[in-house]
Amino acid sequence: MPGSSVIASPIIGSAITEGGLHQLGPEQLRAALANFLPKGASPSEQTGAIEAALRSPAGQAMRDTMARWIVDEIVPVERLVPQAYLKWRPPVRDAMMFVVARLSPARLAPKLLEQLELPPNTSAEARLLRLIAKVPGLQKLGQVIARNQHLRPALRDALARLENGIRDVRPEDVVAIIRQELGPRIEKYAVKIAPAILSEASVSAVVRFTWRDPATGKRERGVFKVLKPHIPEYFAEDMDYLQGLAQYFSDQQHNYGFPAKLLPDTFKKVRRLLRHEVNFVREQKTLLEAWGLYQSMSGVRVPRLIQPLCTSRITALTEEHGIKVTSAAARLPASRRKKVAEQLIEALVAVPLLAAQEDAIFHGDPHAGNLLYNNRTGELTIIDWALRERLSRDQRRHLALLFLMVTLRDPVGTCNEVLALSQQHIRSTSPRGRMVAEFVTHFLGELPVVRLPSGVDAMLLLERLAMKGVKFPGPLIMLSKVMFTLDGILGDIGGSDSGMGFTIARHVAHHWIRNRKEFRSPLMTRDWITLQCSALLYTGRLWLQCEQAILDRLLPATSPALA
Repeated sequence: MPGSSVIASPIIGSAITEGGLHQLGPEQLRAALANFLPKGASPSEQTGAIEAALRSPAGQAMRDTMARWIVDEIVPVERLVPQAYLKWRPPVRDAMMFVVARLSPARLAPKLLEQLELPPNTSAEARLLRLIAKVPGLQKLGQVIARNQHLRPALRDALARLENGIRDVRPEDVVAIIRQELGPRIEKYAVKIAPAILSEASVSAVVRFTWRDPATGKRERGVFKVLKPHIPEYFAEDMDYLQGLAQYFSDQQHNYGFPAKLLPDTFKKVRRLLRHEVNFVREQKTLLEAWGLYQSMSGVRVPRLIQPLCTSRITALTEEHGIKVTSAAARLPASRRKKVAEQLIEALVAVPLLAAQEDAIFHGDPHAGNLLYNNRTGELTIIDWALRERLSRDQRRHLALLFLMVTLRDPVGTCNEVLALSQQHIRSTSPRGRMVAEFVTHFLGELPVVRLPSGVDAMLLLERLAMKGVKFPGPLIMLSKVMFTLDGILGDIGGSDSGMGFTIARHVAHHWIRNRKEFRSPLMTRDWITLQCSALLYTGRLWLQCEQAILDRLLPATSPALA
């Protein structure tokens, strides 16, 4: 380390211990830090001085001071979180301070210097983008929050702008990784890489390329998804502080007024997403499986893997066309939007649910950015398969029956499928089984009679039963979150999943008629007989529910099972 850095570090440390930087106001703190940096030193020497101070015995005091400076002046939480979300300000502030206090000196020092050197009139949003650059844990956290359908549109749009503003890797660095990873394959397949970055995410960057396909001799278009160069170095640290945040908010949840698991589960989800997103080999295997699952479905595409050009740090895919499905649907008339909604339900629910495979995959993160729609061709492309889940054939059979029984408002059929999906093998005659039956009956009775029950209603039923102590398999819990995400997208495009049961039934009928010998749905013949018998009683059940609704208006009563 240069001598000037070594000299500066005790000066800063002395200022903390003797003068107390924490006693200075924001502007005084900024001036003090600027004065303590080596005069006439290069940026690397100045960064070294700050890094040395952070590593000194007084380093933790400096971190705490810097954290308060950041959340109070640099990116004030009051500017980032609108007044309408006042209760979110304390956890956001505490989370920011938690991370700043735990970033390694090598990562934190250049960020502090950069904040000092930015013009005083730099907006809080621009400063935040620089602060979270090369910090994938915080970037991914913003993305997850931005996809919360319960947030007001203005806040979601602001978070989406932050997500779209990620720029923390240079094109030449991405190209260098591709050339290093592929080596002689660059010439063998005549690969030509575009000089600009097409898009960036928290852990990867995407660039276009062309190559010569030896099978056809033609030049084809594709995209490289490349692991950013700083990820291997920083990934473990991000996973550690995300785990620490989950534990911190679990221990302190009583201080924030949120449901006990909301904040810890958010950080656990971010951690899980990141862990899967850096595993390129896993995603490549999933893409091959997904491509096989959807290749025979008209109007739905999955990018095809270009295997000769893939490595553990690079995924090569065919270039697909389309824009975010919510943006595409906004330009369509209502009749077309309804068809898009049905297309989404069929692709993301019916196809995997009724697949012939013993273990079929579901897309685990179907937010609008991962669903591209081409208004010209009417094709839906499902991208980014880093997060996926599997359900066995038997689980999918009972899940399909659950969706259909809820659609038919059949309490006995619905209860049977809930018990079949539970992990405890609950008997219908046991006290727990009777509790489930009573709960299901009241749940179906409270569904509005003016609309068809939806797939989300079925998953909401499972979620509420889980809160009552009924245990379900992990993949089923994840699928419920997928269904809620899909419900939000359908709401955004003006569609509805209220016809999910009928969409599933139509999918089965269509493929059974087209190819009866090869279509092997998980549903058995006796299942269809049971469904037909239940359907015959649907009108009577609906009529009784209407009568009950009228009586409830005249004689309102509280349902004890749902209390």
